[in-house]
Amino acid sequence: MREIVLDTETTGLDPLRGDRLVEIGCVEIFNRIPTGQNFHVYINPERDMPVEAFNVHGLSAEFLSDKPLFAQVVDDFLAFIGDAPLVIHNASFDIGFINAELSRTGRPPLTFDRVVDTLALARRRHPGASNRLDDLMARYGIDGSRRTKHGALLDSELLADVYAELAGGRQTALGFTVAEAVVEVTAEGLEPVTLARPAPLAPRLSEAETAAHAAFVRTLGEAAIWNDYAPPPQADQPG
Repeated sequence: MREIVLDTETTGLDPLRGDRLVEIGCVEIFNRIPTGQNFHVYINPERDMPVEAFNVHGLSAEFLSDKPLFAQVVDDFLAFIGDAPLVIHNASFDIGFINAELSRTGRPPLTFDRVVDTLALARRRHPGASNRLDDLMARYGIDGSRRTKHGALLDSELLADVYAELAGGRQTALGFTVAEAVVEVTAEGLEPVTLARPAPLAPRLSEAETAAHAAFVRTLGEAAIWNDYAPPPQADQPG
């Protein structure tokens, strides 16, 4: 399943009081594995940069002054995310800012029914613990040494790793483990998905092919690895 891990940086905490987006970073994942397709843009907020926000992400008003306006990148952004679920940590913050910018350009808002909030997932899995992104990275052994400042694309890449762990690990997502270990994200959190074939596949080898293979394996000697998987010999049936 295609999902988009998303993060933003802003001039402050409240879009209703004039704070604006300054950076969007998106990482495309498929079955919780990054595909290498990313979307990243810096945005001119058309206002000053409070020192408190600058200390968080290091993006100055001077640096952002020649960057595009949100209206100039909105179509590319919406095309990249498409209708995929959005994986966001503390989603109400980022969605609030994105929707404020969408409203300014006359676009419809993003709806929360397509959002997977990893903060909510983490609180369900680790109740009573601190579940900031840094805490989750430390809990799951994810290297955060590059994160000297907040950055939307880098934080999305790290969140993709955290999300894979919250969902049971990337191997589970690929289906390499037993079916009972596969999970999906629902409104109530992570739920197990039982994958079962309605009817067993019919054998595809003829008796002659099976006998020929067994004869070949016998030529390899007793140490051949095939012997570990061969069925036990059948006793002769009485006539």
